[in-house]
Amino acid sequence: MTYKQPAADARHSFRPAHNHFVAALSVGVLALTAVALLWQPHPVAAQSGPASNTAAFYTQRVQPIFETHCYRCHGGLNHRGHLSIATRAGLLRGGMDGAVVVPGNAAHSLLVQLIRHEGPADDPMPMPPPPHQKLSDAEIATISQWIQAGMAMPPDSAKP
Repeated sequence: MTYKQPAADARHSFRPAHNHFVAALSVGVLALTAVALLWQPHPVAAQSGPASNTAAFYTQRVQPIFETHCYRCHGGLNHRGHLSIATRAGLLRGGMDGAVVVPGNAAHSLLVQLIRHEGPADDPMPMPPPPHQKLSDAEIATISQWIQAGMAMPPDSAKP
């Protein structure tokens, strides 16, 4: 007569593997908990560069837009519509239609309305005028932000 060893009970055959799985899962949960507790978020600046209420903002961000899109008609010796945008005094003086900017209030500034192509009904001339391309939304936002912040400019920003 041969003696057969009894078959292992199914409940006990997976016990060691189950214990390793539970241990690994516990270690993983502890590691994730530690990372969550120790993680320190680093604030990210919304935009790099100078503050919009500084002359540096004008020279680095606004003036290049004016030079590219506006100076050919309203800068240097060119003052179409009697408007010069090369100096703060010229912007505040305005042109034939009067003041074009209201420092601290971009929404009421004619310049912003014109570059958005939302000019008044009696003079809807968009700026820059056709056939030139409209300023990008980012460029319009930059100019609006600068006007809203008070239009800081260096005193010698005039272009000859």
